[in-house]
Amino acid sequence: MIRRYFEKAGWGRLLVMVVGNIFLGLGIAVFKLSGLGNDPYSGMVMALSDCVGMAYANFLVLINLAVFVIEIIFGRKFIGAGTVVNALLLGYIVTFFYNLLSNGIGIPEVMWQRLIVVCIGVVVCSFGVSMYQTPDVGAAPYDSMSLIMAMRKPSISYFWHRISTDALCALICFLAGGIVGIGTLLSAFCLGPFISFFDAKFTLPLLRKIEKK
Repeated sequence: MIRRYFEKAGWGRLLVMVVGNIFLGLGIAVFKLSGLGNDPYSGMVMALSDCVGMAYANFLVLINLAVFVIEIIFGRKFIGAGTVVNALLLGYIVTFFYNLLSNGIGIPEVMWQRLIVVCIGVVVCSFGVSMYQTPDVGAAPYDSMSLIMAMRKPSISYFWHRISTDALCALICFLAGGIVGIGTLLSAFCLGPFISFFDAKFTLPLLRKIEKK
């Protein structure tokens, strides 16, 4: 059954999804390195993990498992290999790259350097999300929440469902003492256009080439 799923999904699409999660983890690590705030969900998890004294990667797995229960009940069609990879491995990818970058180049302290770093984070995250989502082999537990909401309340556009979940995460992040800053705003307003750009210019053409072989 599992082998049949992988064959149906396509090894090429699965590989693109895995590479996308690696780039997404790198992008989140770059955001964190800037010290100007992460995307709302990552920022919330980082803030809550600090509050409970648990490593970010381990805490992210617990949160994802809790959200995954909702995905199983209301959005089974969104579950796939991408769900598992993102839910279980993303936090460790982020931790690996953050330790590598912070020990290698150090944490930027001057504002202009931090702004450059956060802009790099936007581009890398967008590229990663494009490669992870476009193959359509499973949505991350958090990403599935807005998809489920849009499916159950189609009268409200997906955009507003996503804004509402992101806003709630940003609020929890702020209340938990996390950073809600320029990086948070940039991820909210800039990721979408960059993801669309990478979808059209890179990921979709790549998938077409893969499927022709």
